[in-house]
Amino acid sequence: MTTEVAGRRRFLSRRSASHLPGGSLTLGTVVLWLSIIVLLPLAAVLSRSLSDGPAEFWDAVTDPRALATLRVTVQVSVVAALINVVMGTVIAWVLVRDDFPGKSVVNALIDLPFALPTIVASLVLLSLYGPMSPVGITLNATKTGVVLALAFVTLPFVVRAVQPVLIELDREVEEAAASLGASNLVIFRRVVLPVLLPSILSGAGLAFSRALGEFGSVVLIGGNIPGDTQIASQLIREQIETDQPVDAAAISVVLLLIAFAVLFVLRISGSRLARREEQK
Repeated sequence: MTTEVAGRRRFLSRRSASHLPGGSLTLGTVVLWLSIIVLLPLAAVLSRSLSDGPAEFWDAVTDPRALATLRVTVQVSVVAALINVVMGTVIAWVLVRDDFPGKSVVNALIDLPFALPTIVASLVLLSLYGPMSPVGITLNATKTGVVLALAFVTLPFVVRAVQPVLIELDREVEEAAASLGASNLVIFRRVVLPVLLPSILSGAGLAFSRALGEFGSVVLIGGNIPGDTQIASQLIREQIETDQPVDAAAISVVLLLIAFAVLFVLRISGSRLARREEQK
């Protein structure tokens, strides 16, 4: 009976959606807009990267300097994303579960990296951790400085992905587990974390993809040292300035493929984990 009712609801939902006024017009508008701002630019970059043939594309992306830059880019992006997985989840937990003076201010500050020009972040970090550091810590032209800059600009993705799920989380299950003698660590690991995991993965994927193509926040603090702190966006700019647009387009395509693959895998994993939790 439950399966029959669920199937009837899905049928009625699809039927009502198909009869929404202006449905075809709305779908056409969405497709047109996505084509203009996403599909056409991506197609143009791909076409440009292959304009000299597949062999030139392969030479551009397997050049030792390009490979070293891509390796550094992926490494620092993964580290920044992992840092934000931990700290972003902790911050979201505190914002949802704790009350303290200035909570609304802290909540607003989370979105500051979205509003702040990223090069300003690089300037601030350079002023704080540069050669004339007022705190005595010098991080400019180091991978640590690059990771710090990327962690700053990608923090909101994890916090804002986890926060709504925490707000909607049923706390009665946690209270029941506590009444049975479960410790806070066990409650978090066995009750809370499985529910949060899909949103954490989603936020991590977005943070990684954002870090992968970041430029402004690392342009000053990073130092742009080939094979050490130079990231892909800096190499792309250098190739454009030295009249190598095809090579720049090839590196851009590789970044797009990496970002798409990571987002796709994490999205599928998150969906499976969410379905598994619903079936429990």
